[in-house]
Parts: sequence; structure tokens; C-alpha cells
Amino acid sequence: MELEFSGEVWYWRGPAPWFFVTVPEEQSLDLHQVSAGVTYGWGMIPVSARIGRTEWTTSLWPKDGLYVVPVKTVVRKAEGIDEGDVVTVRLSTG
Repeated sequence: MELEFSGEVWYWRGPAPWFFVTVPEEQSLDLHQVSAGVTYGWGMIPVSARIGRTEWTTSLWPKDGLYVVPVKTVVRKAEGIDEGDVVTVRLSTG
């Protein structure tokens, strides 16, 4: 499955702080339909992600009925991304 969407980068200040982009509802529903076949547990879905020219391997996390994409520090630095920026994310599962 291939998806592309735009979303705002947000920062979670929890015990392990991290930056994320939330997958919109429509695409999250599509992902949920295939999640049983691709998850490795806890609802996590392994994906290849791309923002700009930077591609990386990660896992989507389920959150509040949607999925979120963790954005690694190396990706944010390479693409000049900060909290509040709107980015286009491309995802590929399986």
C-alpha cells in the first residue's frame, strides 16, 4: 500500500520526547484495514517513509484511532523541519 498526505509536525513531550505527523482519518482507516496482515504487535505497522528527499524505515504508531509517523532527528535536520511545519509524507507498507 502506498499513501501520500500532508500534515503538521508536532512534538510529544512524554517520557521519551519525539516528533510526529498524524496520518489523516481516511488514510488511517485504510491502514487499519490492512493492519492485521502487516503489524508486528501492539498495532505498529512497519513502513518506508519519505519526506522531501529523505527516506527512512520506521513504524506507524496507533494513537486515538489514527496512526502517527515518528519523524527521526536525522530526517528533521536533513529537511530543515521543525515543530509546526506542514510536510508531505509518503508511506509504503509491506
